[in-house]
Amino acid sequence: MGAAESSSKPGGSVHDFIVKDTRGNDVALSRYNGKVLLIVNVASRCGLTNSNYTELGQLYEKYRENGLEILAFPCNQFAGQEPDSDEQIVEFACTRFKAEYPIFRKVDVNGNNAAPLYKFLKSERGGLFGERIKWNFTKFLVDKEGYVLNRYAPTCSPSNIENDIKKLLEV
Repeated sequence: MGAAESSSKPGGSVHDFIVKDTRGNDVALSRYNGKVLLIVNVASRCGLTNSNYTELGQLYEKYRENGLEILAFPCNQFAGQEPDSDEQIVEFACTRFKAEYPIFRKVDVNGNNAAPLYKFLKSERGGLFGERIKWNFTKFLVDKEGYVLNRYAPTCSPSNIENDIKKLLEV
């Protein structure tokens, strides 16, 4: 089903997509209906890894009870900074950074093989260099109905997004 087919808003909703978890199981993003989402392409060996994983964990801990979900999508398209297997990525994030939010199967975010979800995210909110994702830790903020509201650069600290998240959560 195409994103635009099941929504009255142009462009559709993130909830129209099905992604794979790290075990290869389908996960319908419609399960997050009613939640505010922060969707992030992550990498384990990037200079932005420590600060982003730390702050993402802090945001999740602080606001998950209010309806925040962080969806992490590992990607190895930027200087080969996510070369590990899905299992190793989850172990790294959960052991080193105590990540409790969902980490999905590794995806491409640019190019012909880009995941359909990322094609959609980029079409909804282009960046400084057009639709292309510039680097690891590009963030997309999605409202409770699944509509993409904002895109944040890799260098934007997750803590700098907190006020936008609070507004959507109404806390």
